[in-house]
Amino acid sequence: MRVTLDHARDLDRQDPLADFKQHFALPEGVLYLDGNSLGAQPRAARDAVAATMDQWRDELIKGWNQGWFDAPERLGNRLAPLLGAGEGEVVVTDNITLNLFKLLGYLVGRRSDGRRAVLSEGGNFPTDGYIAQGFCRFGGYTHRVLPEGDDLAAHLDGVAVVVLSEVNYRTGRRRDMAATTRLVHAHGAEVIWDLAHSAGALPVALNDSGARYAVGCTYKYLNGGPGAPGFLYVRRDCQEEGWQPLSGWHGHAAPFAFDADYAPAADITRFRTGTHSALAYSALEASLDLWAEVDMPTLRAKSLALTELFRDCLADVLATHGIEDITPALEERGSQVSLIDAAHGYAIVQALIARGVIGDYREPGLLRFGFTPLYLSHEDVWHAARHFREVLEAGEYRDPRFSVRAAVT
Repeated sequence: MRVTLDHARDLDRQDPLADFKQHFALPEGVLYLDGNSLGAQPRAARDAVAATMDQWRDELIKGWNQGWFDAPERLGNRLAPLLGAGEGEVVVTDNITLNLFKLLGYLVGRRSDGRRAVLSEGGNFPTDGYIAQGFCRFGGYTHRVLPEGDDLAAHLDGVAVVVLSEVNYRTGRRRDMAATTRLVHAHGAEVIWDLAHSAGALPVALNDSGARYAVGCTYKYLNGGPGAPGFLYVRRDCQEEGWQPLSGWHGHAAPFAFDADYAPAADITRFRTGTHSALAYSALEASLDLWAEVDMPTLRAKSLALTELFRDCLADVLATHGIEDITPALEERGSQVSLIDAAHGYAIVQALIARGVIGDYREPGLLRFGFTPLYLSHEDVWHAARHFREVLEAGEYRDPRFSVRAAVT
């Protein structure tokens, strides 16, 4: 490799985020490049969940008045600074799928200008398109798809709401949130931003970008744990403009009045639905304790350095083996490296996993590697690239066992 191990170690000695790695429980011998699918476990999460278990045991139902009930708003306020949002603008609740449905109903249902189309982007993570399709079928609206790479402006006529990812899950390409939001608003539509691959990966600027609505998850870069709750953002001045369609009792203005009729809460709380898991929230809160100490511009700089280091280490070997690097340029990049090998991509990833280098595979032919600056060192990345080279050069991926598909890829 044209990058030396000594150089990687020198970068680690200069890394202002190096101390964060000790706060994560990573398996011995594993180089984890899949934090864009599931983040690593903060060491404090186990104790936090255990403390909630003890609270459940000792306090029983009293726990709801001891921090459980208000966790969606409390954690939303803790998460808000990472998203460039203000207090009272983020609620941690449900998941991206449900939160997207809520916002579609909240926005489309009140239109009086004849716009009845929802536009989702081709090449985006499928659930966003699936929910848009389902919502439109249920409500009698029209679903349209923005073909990947097409000019957005050419597809906005008659559109009520556009669903876009700030960072594309396949390519890792980052959209200009401010410019895109201005464009969509200028055409009379609203935009819901999906932050699944940007929250915790890079500085997000919802307020400064003019964004009004967003959804996201906390189990990827934010390390909230498998199935950790999602979040929903609505700018403060847009929170009292109608009902959201999943009008559950926790979103009621007075949930314990047990009124027969629904009256939405006057603030971000109206986007809650039903009872949540106190255990899941406690694990996420342990992670947010760490995030409160993170300087996001510093994290962004390290993220870009790690992705470039990985690519530099592999630059002379990928094309030789027919692998295409589709990772965007630095200024348009999220926090991942994306490679294409339609013939052998799955097998290469499985051969790497067998060596303890964990990335992931997505059809068709995508090898995806996420770079999480809080628990990845430059030396980790150098060794991961070394293993990658060895897998290619020795042809290890050709072993038939690496082509056997598991249920989850």
